[in-house]
Amino acid sequence: MPRTESWRNWAGNQRAAGIEVVHPAGVEAIAAEVRRAAERGRRVRPIGSGHSFAPIGRPEDVQLVLDRHAAMVDVDGAGLVTVQAGMSLHRLNAELAARGWALTNLGDIDRQTVSGALSTGTHGTGAGFGGLATQLRGFELVLADGSLLRCSATEHPDVFAAGRIGLGALGVLSTVTLQAEPAFALRAEEGPGRLPELIEGFAEFMASADHVEFYWFPHTDRCLTKRNTRVPLDELAPLGRWRAAWDDEVLANAVFGGVVAAGRRVPALIPPLARVSARALGPRTWTDHSHRVFVSRRRVRFQEMEYAVPRADAPAVLAELHRVHEANDWRAAFPVEVRVAAADDIPLSTASARETAYIAAHVPAGVEPGPWFAALESIAGAVAGRPHWGKLHGLDAGTLRRRYPRFDEFTALRDRLDPAGVFTNAHLEHVLGPVGG
Repeated sequence: MPRTESWRNWAGNQRAAGIEVVHPAGVEAIAAEVRRAAERGRRVRPIGSGHSFAPIGRPEDVQLVLDRHAAMVDVDGAGLVTVQAGMSLHRLNAELAARGWALTNLGDIDRQTVSGALSTGTHGTGAGFGGLATQLRGFELVLADGSLLRCSATEHPDVFAAGRIGLGALGVLSTVTLQAEPAFALRAEEGPGRLPELIEGFAEFMASADHVEFYWFPHTDRCLTKRNTRVPLDELAPLGRWRAAWDDEVLANAVFGGVVAAGRRVPALIPPLARVSARALGPRTWTDHSHRVFVSRRRVRFQEMEYAVPRADAPAVLAELHRVHEANDWRAAFPVEVRVAAADDIPLSTASARETAYIAAHVPAGVEPGPWFAALESIAGAVAGRPHWGKLHGLDAGTLRRRYPRFDEFTALRDRLDPAGVFTNAHLEHVLGPVGG
């Protein structure tokens, strides 16, 4: 008899109890579990590392965990890398580096599984670079009847086009093939900035290096800027061991964790502590392997809302967010993260058909986001902002349909591939509409 278990996500804000959890190894075992659940009229949700803040991966009946289906399959001479879908990004980065390859762009967290990161539209930053799904060249999908569908630009191209960001709603990814490139380094330049100047010169600053982002500290006008430039590997000049440990472990995690904890106990401390945090990380420049620069350690747990807005509208959105925050007695201990991405052609990509800027707000894990997240959602909504699929938001299918011109193309494909709704849950029904509806 299958035993029932409980589950919670990384942030602890999504939970489920009394669910059946299975760990298949190999595509045949994945297909068998899907068929078994479908025959019993039970819903299946595949799950990666649980890094989504939204209930997109929340299981209702059967949770399918791919931790035993997580191997490297192949890397060919052209840099096409095929992996089983349960492999984590941090393992993939290490495997590629050992072979002289790298992914073109990454987000700042690498604990997700490859399939989970792709399915929710994970992205990094760079005015000329797309999200992780733009590096996808093929995938295998286990459908609701247990059959296997191989998809690429030439095999089932309609499924490939839409399924590059599939929300786990079309089937279970079993393998994915990504286009890697020869390993490269990034020269990282970090330093202070001021929000008014960054808003005024937003377009120029965000295009001033290959991969640019900044963090605004609410309760101040101070920002931390990050500019990463792609350079050859022979220019490596990494941070010294002690400087890296001090900046990334002590200041960015241990001290910041203490600041967040103090603010939770005494909210009145948050504004002065924010001013301290804004000054804590000084300027630094170093050059290291790309994945070591793209990725940051995140040991302080949080909840996040992120909206993608047309890049040209980002300065006005930031100015209004700053104005609304200053006008209210809110306490925001975490900085607001600002990134950019190129337009792409993926139906449910937050950057679909438009150059995009991303604006993300955070609160500590266990804290209600309240009006802070509501303000970001309202301000971004005024410019047709699109929420990250794996992060918190309050939009439904009716609103999302108006913000994604190809929304119905995706839902029609979902209805065709999974007519019984084997892969849905309450959240997907809320954001995509009911299967067949």
